This record gives sequence, structure tokens and C-alpha cells, in this order.
Amino acid sequence: MNAFLALIGRDLRLALRQGSAVGTALGFYLVAVAIIPLGLGPDLNLLSRIAPGILWISFLLSAVLSVDALFQEDRDDGSLDALVLGPLPAELIAASKSIAHWVTTCVPLIVVTPLAGLLLNIQAEALPKLLAALLAGTVGVSFVAGAGAALTLGLRKGALLLPLLILPLFTPFLIFGVGAMATSAGAFEQSILLLFALSLFSVAAMPFAAALALRLGLE
Repeated sequence: MNAFLALIGRDLRLALRQGSAVGTALGFYLVAVAIIPLGLGPDLNLLSRIAPGILWISFLLSAVLSVDALFQEDRDDGSLDALVLGPLPAELIAASKSIAHWVTTCVPLIVVTPLAGLLLNIQAEALPKLLAALLAGTVGVSFVAGAGAALTLGLRKGALLLPLLILPLFTPFLIFGVGAMATSAGAFEQSILLLFALSLFSVAAMPFAAALALRLGLE
């Protein structure tokens, strides 16, 4: 467990040291949200209705931007080979990368979401539901993204294939995330529970898929 925590700390330090990826994700998120009202016009009621979908789509696209670098730099300097061949299981190595992605990319995006919501005239009472849905679902998003990054590691034009691979897998998170914004309390609770279930499944299953991909890619 100590080795796993140390690896998470290392990955967090590396991600924070490479602040450009986080800055790019935040910049893309805010720019994407800001330009959409310009295309839709001044209808504030329309913006309020479609704001949850816009925020979720922009969030998922922003989260993808930094995924291709999860394993690539470790592979380039040879440290990934040493990690996979070391005593720590490859599943925990993959999990640490996904956790680092969530903390350094998804959490900052969640923090700026209220500001992004203001740009779309989202109702103040809807923000807690939106933030709860993001917290419940984005952990699973990071673990799915980590598995996708491992699968495309070493492929030619892997950075181009990665969004095509993982964005369709984000569809359930998008559906239930937007569904959590429904006015009825029952719909909100059901959507949150389903997002938690998706995240738990991703946390349990995706590291094994990523570990298998890492072992095959390093053979």
C-alpha cells in the first residue's frame, strides 16, 4: 500500500509539474462554454435548458485533452518498463495514473464549473445537482480514459485514435449526468446512483484492461 501511495504521489507531482496540460484543459473548457452562447443567440431560457448538456460535453472533451500523456512520458524515458517489471502490480500502476488524472484535471474542471455555468445562465439551485453529478461520474471517466490511454500506447497516431476510442464509452456518463438535472427528486437520485455504479464498475474493471494493454504493449 505504501508503494502504491508513493506512486500516486509521484504521478501527481509529475502532472502538476507539467502544468500546461491542466491549463490547456481548463482553457478549452471555458472557451468552449463561452463561445456557444454566441452561436445560439441571446435566448437566456434556451441557454438555461441546454446548459447541463453543454457543460457535460465540454467537460468530457476537456478531460480527454491530457489523457494521451498519462503513460507516454514514462514510456519514453523507460520508467514505465521498470514500473511494470517491478513488484507493484500493473493494475495498481494503471489505477495510480487514473487517480492522478482525476485529481489534476477533473477536479480543477469541477472547481471552475460554477463559473462556466454562469456563462450559460444556469439556475443557481441547479448547480449543486450538477456538481454532485460531476463528482459521482468523473472518477469513472478518468479510469475509462486511463484504460484508453494504455490501449493506444505505442500505436502510430495513438493520440488521434484515443478520443475515437473513449468518447463513445463516455456516453452513459453523459446521459445520466444530464439526467441528474431533472426537476424531480426521484430522477436525480436515480441518476446519481447510476453514476456511482458506473464509476465503481470503472474503478474495478478498467485497471485490469489497462494492465493487460500495458503488458502486451511492452512485450
